Amino acid sequence: MEKTYEKYRFSAISIKKEIADRFRRYSKDVSKSHSETLEAMLNFFKWNNLSPNENLGVKKDDTKKRINALIAIIRNIEKEQTLPTKAMLDILFQEVSQMESHSKQWKEQEGSFDFGAPELLTRDAELEHYRNRYEEMQKELSHYKNRVEELWNQLNYVKGTFGKGYHKLDMDKNELENFKKSLNHVHHHYRTKS
Repeated sequence: MEKTYEKYRFSAISIKKEIADRFRRYSKDVSKSHSETLEAMLNFFKWNNLSPNENLGVKKDDTKKRINALIAIIRNIEKEQTLPTKAMLDILFQEVSQMESHSKQWKEQEGSFDFGAPELLTRDAELEHYRNRYEEMQKELSHYKNRVEELWNQLNYVKGTFGKGYHKLDMDKNELENFKKSLNHVHHHYRTKS
């Protein structure tokens, strides 16, 4: 530890013993050495443009200006943000309380609705329902597979004279329209039945 202080030159200052003891106690709380504590104190006064003989209260003009500016900012925030927000919340809560009172009055006048208890299905009934639905869907799928196979059988390949060949559907206009309509309504088959 002595090696770190070898590069510095030290000087002694004579001060009263009570003040020296007080400074030593304060120095233990602030930093590792008395020199660092004293340097930090001097920097504080210099950076903040303060004198140890001045009162840090509102007597200094710079401090008064800073405090007055802070008060003005806080009042502006209160005027522009806090009070309008509070007013909006008050209006909102008034509307909610009015709606609740109207709702209570309406329920008292009309009586409460009773939709009844929902019908609970047993496990077996629920399984039977899903089994039946599955079988219906299988039948529908089989039906659509058959329709697609019929359509596939009605396709004929025609060799192009000047370009690529193409597939021709051998189906009259009415049959094609009926097929389109049946495809457009496929999604309706998957609705749950009550």
